[in-house]
Amino acid sequence: MSLIYALDIIGTFAFAISGALVASKKEFDLFGVIIIAFATAVGGGMLRDVLINAHPINWIGDLNYIWTIMAAVVFTFLFKSKIAPLSKTMFLFDTIGIGVFTMLGVQKGLAYDLHPFIAVVMGMVSSVMGGVTRDVLTNEVPLIFKKEIYASACLAGGAVYLLTYYLQLSETIQFISTIFTVISIRMLAVKFHLQLPKIKDDIFGR
Repeated sequence: MSLIYALDIIGTFAFAISGALVASKKEFDLFGVIIIAFATAVGGGMLRDVLINAHPINWIGDLNYIWTIMAAVVFTFLFKSKIAPLSKTMFLFDTIGIGVFTMLGVQKGLAYDLHPFIAVVMGMVSSVMGGVTRDVLTNEVPLIFKKEIYASACLAGGAVYLLTYYLQLSETIQFISTIFTVISIRMLAVKFHLQLPKIKDDIFGR
């Protein structure tokens, strides 16, 4: 098992737990929890594969994703009271996950001969659309639309991956640079409450 694949599975597990926790908080039944965990964990990768016409879809071609999600749901039911308060731990796993998914998305986009900019967008889609799907299904405003620098961190990480890729640096450097960029931006944004500008008033309407 490669390091990238291992981190992909870990990210899937963490995302599934975050989805299961949200569904549990909303008092969904077991089936609802599984659906939300599934959508959170593989929704972004599935949408990416649909958009670029990649087959088989990620979780269809590799059942380890399904078993990972099911394990995460069981883990959540067994240890909910223990993991729910661990917001910092879950934040770290989530951040590592989006870094890994960003890189995997860009890699797959380039493998399908997409324009580099579109490949970066596919990296962002892989990382954030699972969370967007989760929030929509649980009647919440998606995090990326209201606060924190989230999708922007993925775009920056994707751009760094492209740079290291075209400079023909080693895969290790590509991996570390991308993950470090996403994690650094996310942590700085949360620590210093950084946000993108909001449209509040019509500048020319005064």
